[in-house]
Amino acid sequence: MILMVIIFLMIVFWENELYEETVMSTIEHLHVDYPQSNIAVRYCNHMILERIIKEPDNTCKKEHVFIHERPRQINRVCTSPKRTACQNHSSISCFQSETKFKMTVCKLIEGIRYPACRYHISPTEGFIVVTCDDMGPVNFQKYVE
Repeated sequence: MILMVIIFLMIVFWENELYEETVMSTIEHLHVDYPQSNIAVRYCNHMILERIIKEPDNTCKKEHVFIHERPRQINRVCTSPKRTACQNHSSISCFQSETKFKMTVCKLIEGIRYPACRYHISPTEGFIVVTCDDMGPVNFQKYVE
């Protein structure tokens, strides 16, 4: 009986872990902050810690972008006529937004290993470039001012 309870708990925790990894890797979780969080001081540091944004080897990301636009507006980028080849993927198409979006660019100024990362905040507006699948945007590639 105890063994069955232990196995059940292991399965529940394993399923939750898989779900969290899936949720954590979506473009909406990683890059969308709409409406923009009301964090007056240290916006980038707070958001990157809150959303656990780091490189796969637990180092600090050199740059990260938060987009302050409605998710449905970001989804529309996948129907943009501004279709181009992605830089690192010759067979995958990227789509550039037709309008500029409000964004916050976070640039690493201190730290190597997550969570000891400190960022400089740069509010900006620019076009976003994303990869898409049948469901919508999959990966944020870059922004163009």
